[in-house]
Amino acid sequence: MSDTRHLFITAAAKAFAEKGFYGASIASIAAESPFTKQALLHHFGNKEKLYAEVLKGISDRLMANLQDIQRDYPDTRQRLEQTFLSFYRQAVGNRDEMALLMRELLDNKRRAESAQAWYLKPFLDELTQMVMTVLPAYSRARAFTLAYQMLGAIHYFAVSEPTLVQIFGREEYEEVLRGYEDELRDLIRARLGD
Repeated sequence: MSDTRHLFITAAAKAFAEKGFYGASIASIAAESPFTKQALLHHFGNKEKLYAEVLKGISDRLMANLQDIQRDYPDTRQRLEQTFLSFYRQAVGNRDEMALLMRELLDNKRRAESAQAWYLKPFLDELTQMVMTVLPAYSRARAFTLAYQMLGAIHYFAVSEPTLVQIFGREEYEEVLRGYEDELRDLIRARLGD
C-alpha cells in the first residue's frame, strides 16, 4: 500500500471512529492528512469506497491475528481462549478501531441495506466455527451468540475508557484495567466449561 493511501486510511479510520460514516466528510478526512480532497477522491473514488477500505483493513488484521493464534495454539480450547484475549488486547490498544466497529453496528441502518460486502463476516464465521469445535453440542446460532457476547463484553469495555475515567477517575480505571484480562479469562473459561 502506498504511503498516501495509508495516510488517508489512517485519517479516515479516526474520522469514522469519532463521527461515524455519515458524520465524517471527505473534506474533513483530507484535512487530517497532508493531501487534498481531490487526491483522496483520486485514490478512493468516494467516501463509501474509503470506508470499505478502512473496514477491510480491520478485518484483514483480525483474520491475520486469528491465523497466527491457530498456528501457535494447536489445542482448540486454548486457541479460542487466546483468540478472545488477543481481541481484548487489540481492543484496548486501538480504541479508535473499536469505536469505528461499534459505530458500524449502531450507525449503519441505511448503509446496511445497500452494503456490497461485509468485511467482518469471515472473522465472525471463523470465531463461530471455533466455538462449535470446542462445544460441539452448540448449534451455529448458539455458538455465534456466545462468540458475539464475548466480543461485546470486550468491545464495550474498550470503548468506555473516556467515560469510565470521568466517572471513577484515572486511578480506579487503571486498577480495573489491570484486572480486566484476568476476569475476562475466568469468564471465557466458565463459558467454555472449564
